[in-house]
Amino acid sequence: MPGLMRQLRGLGGCTTPIRLDGHRTDVHTTTGEILHHLTASDLPAGNLLVRCNNRRTTRCPACAETYRRDTYQLITAGLRGGKGTPERVATHPRVFATFTAPSFGPVHNRPAKGRCRCGTTHPAGAPELGTPLDPERYDYEAAVLWNAHASKIWARFSIYLRREVAKRAGLSQRAFKEHARVSFAKVAEYQRRGAIHFHAVIRLDGPDGGDTPPPAWATAELLTDAIRAAATAADVPGPVIDGRAHTFAFGTQLDIRPIRSADFDGGTELTERAVAAYIAKYATKGAETATGTLDRPIKFLAELGRKSIPEHARRLIRTAWTLGARKDLEDLRLRAWAHMLGFRGHFSTKTRRYSTTLGALRTARAEWQRLQAAIARGDQAVPAEPQDDDTTLVLAHWAFAGTGLTRGEEWLAASLTPDTTEGALTP
Repeated sequence: MPGLMRQLRGLGGCTTPIRLDGHRTDVHTTTGEILHHLTASDLPAGNLLVRCNNRRTTRCPACAETYRRDTYQLITAGLRGGKGTPERVATHPRVFATFTAPSFGPVHNRPAKGRCRCGTTHPAGAPELGTPLDPERYDYEAAVLWNAHASKIWARFSIYLRREVAKRAGLSQRAFKEHARVSFAKVAEYQRRGAIHFHAVIRLDGPDGGDTPPPAWATAELLTDAIRAAATAADVPGPVIDGRAHTFAFGTQLDIRPIRSADFDGGTELTERAVAAYIAKYATKGAETATGTLDRPIKFLAELGRKSIPEHARRLIRTAWTLGARKDLEDLRLRAWAHMLGFRGHFSTKTRRYSTTLGALRTARAEWQRLQAAIARGDQAVPAEPQDDDTTLVLAHWAFAGTGLTRGEEWLAASLTPDTTEGALTP
């Protein structure tokens, strides 16, 4: 029982862990001595249990919280340094930009001034917010296809942005690489109407990224002007359906704010901390949080009949499913991503030189936990680096054996206080 409790505690509160069957053997490379051998049957749970690492709050709150904190650290490192990123990045020109989708028809909203177009002043959280005023005239087809092309629009924008910055600096695209670099980190968020929009931190660096200072001409004003021009020019040709040609681009609502002492979201200063917290908050939310849609794929359209979801989300899913049957749209995989209303891109992405990576953060955390576990066991010395003549060869083979906990394990896990330990190997 104590061993099982330790193994469950090592999940850090994950409620849907992945169960693995297999073995691991540690062999001394010089002597060939087997230092340690572990099989899944040796573990108290009968399997190796590892976190699901799902970023969705609706699927696993504990793993989603870890993802949110890691995203916060990643964004913060690119704004003020740390985690291997120099502190000088805090002096580089950087802005916080929000890119929205175009209109597909009027929807119920809460304007800053006046009433909704329906004549009603909707309270915050009203279920009708984001739903069409006239569902029969709402362009559900374009809404789904726009989500499916949103990642391509961003990719086109990122190319045009470098061109626009170079143009304003009086440089060719080839010469621009020798003077400056554009770095960014972005996250996708669903609006209530079910359309994707992007929040991004965009920064101007020297030619080698954050390690080098930007040129004298690089300013937040120049960057803002270039973003507006690139967002306007970035469009992606879409399919022709029933004689109607689609072209997709960002909407006219483009918000760009320098990251410094300025108003942000109702009077809060637009500081590094505020921006990082804002982006990290949306990194763990999917379409189901904003629109009430599903958080899992469906295999058959008939499954919608058993789901309790808003009618607006239901019509978006039906539209994606119908479009997914077309041969000319099979590359969009609309049926596989119908529950995501057509969007199949990554929710958070960044350029290589923006800051650290989520993988590096996870590795550092796992290493720190291994050291803490060694100290707790009473190990007197933990080498910082392996010695050449004292290395260990790890032979491991693990196979998927299922997900989740047994009823007894669920009962025991509920009695534990979750921690951040990830090492579920120790029986």
